[in-house]
Amino acid sequence: MPEPLLIALAVICLIVGAVGTVAPILPGVPLSWAGLLILKFVPSVKDNVSWAIIVILGIITIAVTILDNILPMWGTKKMGGNKKVVWGATIGLLIGFFLGPWGIIFGPFVGALIGGLLSGSKFMLATKHATGAFIGYIAGLIIKLITVGLIVFFFVVALV
Repeated sequence: MPEPLLIALAVICLIVGAVGTVAPILPGVPLSWAGLLILKFVPSVKDNVSWAIIVILGIITIAVTILDNILPMWGTKKMGGNKKVVWGATIGLLIGFFLGPWGIIFGPFVGALIGGLLSGSKFMLATKHATGAFIGYIAGLIIKLITVGLIVFFFVVALV
């Protein structure tokens, strides 16, 4: 495959992955890492990024992906919530994505609160459950953003 096409594919993976850090539909961190991996196979750039960096970021990508799925459930269970609260937070994040930054931040909380109320919890208890889900989602989001930031850093360093 010609170099410009490989670089374009790598950039597309990186950009879609960066968007995927906040869009729960896309596997953001793995896509960004794939972009860096593709860049490693570009002849004029391959020596600018080491296999050690690729492997270390790959391991971090796997760990972050697992953590991102565990943290919201952990936060919810820590505050006494159930699966409906987690599902509510996920749906709230999906809907919030279309409402801009504030929707992304507060969508999981509102969704978890609704999930808690639908599961029969009183308002104050549902708020507590929603807080746990919200903290879990925000922690996962921060970890993903940091990881993608690292990947972008090494990507840019490799290109310049």
